[in-house]
Amino acid sequence: MDLRVAAYAVILDKEDRLLLAHWNEGRRAAWTMPGGGLEAGEDPESAVRREVREETGYKVAVEGLLGIHSRVIPPGRRLVPGVTEPLHTLRIVYRARVTGGRLRNEVDGSTDRADWFPRAEVRKLQRVKLVDIALEMAGLA
Repeated sequence: MDLRVAAYAVILDKEDRLLLAHWNEGRRAAWTMPGGGLEAGEDPESAVRREVREETGYKVAVEGLLGIHSRVIPPGRRLVPGVTEPLHTLRIVYRARVTGGRLRNEVDGSTDRADWFPRAEVRKLQRVKLVDIALEMAGLA
């Protein structure tokens, strides 16, 4: 079984808007939480700060751990064709706040843009399940 550990951030601004990244890999494009996979030996809080910066242009401060979501994806549902092993994903979700930088889109990455959305509009977006999971962890569902 393969393992992927990733860290994501729930980030709201003063207008109660949620920061999301547009994921463009896989079977369908959809909005997701900013974040991504840990590099070998990387601390999860460092990873979420790095990933948010790469995907959105913002520097963030991590304010606390919201939870960890575990999921096993069968081989036939994985994004990589031809794999024979399931994938165990551990997704570490933090609350964070913007401390600097400016909104910009990632170039040549797994996301192609980032934007702020009023929380009430998030339900109308094409989004990955992680968005709902993270909002529930944050008490915002």
